[in-house]
Amino acid sequence: MNTILENPTQTTLANAPAWLADRRTAGLEQFKALPMPSARDEMWRFASVGRLSIDGFNVTDAPAAETLTALVERSNLITKREGLSVYVDDSPAAFEGISEALSAKGVVYLPIAEAIAQHPELMEKYFLKESTELGSEKFFGLHAASVKAGSVLYVPKGVEIEKPFVNYYWTSGARAAVFPHTLVIAEDNAKASVVDIFFSETEENEALNVSVSNIHAGAGANVFRKIVQDWNEKTVSFQLDTTVADRDAQVKNVAVNIGAERARFENQTRIEGPGADVKMYSLTVAEENQEFDQRTFQTHNAGNAVSDLLYKNALLDNARTIFSGLIKVAEGAQQTDAYQTNRNLLLDPTAEANALPGLEILANDVKCSHGATTGNVDEDELFYMMSRGISKRVAMQLMVFGFFEEVIEKVESDELAENLRILIRNKFESKIK
Repeated sequence: MNTILENPTQTTLANAPAWLADRRTAGLEQFKALPMPSARDEMWRFASVGRLSIDGFNVTDAPAAETLTALVERSNLITKREGLSVYVDDSPAAFEGISEALSAKGVVYLPIAEAIAQHPELMEKYFLKESTELGSEKFFGLHAASVKAGSVLYVPKGVEIEKPFVNYYWTSGARAAVFPHTLVIAEDNAKASVVDIFFSETEENEALNVSVSNIHAGAGANVFRKIVQDWNEKTVSFQLDTTVADRDAQVKNVAVNIGAERARFENQTRIEGPGADVKMYSLTVAEENQEFDQRTFQTHNAGNAVSDLLYKNALLDNARTIFSGLIKVAEGAQQTDAYQTNRNLLLDPTAEANALPGLEILANDVKCSHGATTGNVDEDELFYMMSRGISKRVAMQLMVFGFFEEVIEKVESDELAENLRILIRNKFESKIK
C-alpha cells in the first residue's frame, strides 16, 4: 500500500491512452499545486476546515474473495434493475451487463477501464472533463489522478430504458482511499436512470471517499439519478457532481445522505438549452458530531428553462450542516424559472445549521427565488408523543419521517423508498440507549 499523498497515480489504468495520461498528470499537478482549504476561503465558509485532513489514507489492494462475495450479497437495495456494478475499495466485485436487446440498440454500460478500451472517442469527449467550481478543485485533481473504479452508461438517441442501472461503492480496508466515478451520457430523446449507493462494510473501517458524477443530458433526454450515501461515521467524503442539460432535457437528482463523519457535497447544474427542466432534491440526517457541507451552483446559460432545488436537513446532538447555494442567470437567459430552498429541522438545541443562499441575475425577465428556514422541534408535539409512552428518540424519528417524506416520495420506487426509511430508522435505533 502507498499513501495517496506520496503516489496517487499508482492507480493509473493500465495502457492508458495519451489523452487520459495527460488528464491524470494535470490532475496530479492540480492536487499538488493547490493548498488545503482555509477558513479564509469564502467557498469553505462555516466549514470546520481546521479538522479536515486526508493524511494517512491509502489506496488498498483488493479485499479477500470472501469479503467481495459477502458484500455483493449485501448489495440488495434494488432488485428490479437493468444492470449492476459492485466495487469494494475500488476493486471490482461484480458486474451484470446489459441485455443483448439493449446492446443491439447501441446502449453501453461498462466499467470505466473497459469503456476506455472499447469506446475511446466517447470517453475522450466526456471522461474527467467536468471539474468543480465550488472549492474542491484540489480534491478533484486527486480524483483525476487516481480514479479506476466506476461505471459508464451511454444511451443513444431515442432509446428509452425504464429499469435503473445500480452502482454500489463499498469501503472495507483500514483507512482505504476510494475514487468512484459515474458517467451518464443520454443522447437526444433518450431515457435512463442510475442509482449510486455508497456503503461501508463495518461501523469501524475508516475511509476517504472522493467521488465524481457527471450527467450529460442531450436535447429532450430524460435522466433520473438517485444517490444513497450511508458511509460509516469514520469516513471523510467528497462528492463532486455535475449535470449538464441541453434543450428540453429533463433531469432529476434525489440524494439521501446519512453517513460519514464529514461529508462535502458539491453539486453543479448547467442549463445549456431552452426548455430544460432540472430538479434537485436532498435529505440529510446528521447526528452526534457529523458535519455535512452542501454547496450548489445552478447556472442558466439559456432562457425559458427551469431549475428547482430543495434540500432538507434534520440535525440531532452536536451535528452541523452548511448550505451555500447560488443561482446564476446569464445575460440574455430570459424567462428563466429558478428556485432554491433549504429547510433545516433542529432536534437538539446544540445542533447548528448554516445557510447562505444567493442569486446573480443578469437578465430582467426571470422568476428566481431562494430561501432558507431553520426551525426547532415542536415541543408540544414531542411532549404529546412522549406522554403516550414513546421514547424521545423514537418520537424524533417519527417527526423526521414526516419532515422527509416530501423528498422520499420523489424516488418513485416503492422498494427503494421503503429501504431508505429502513436505513434512516436504523440510524436512530442504533443510538437509542
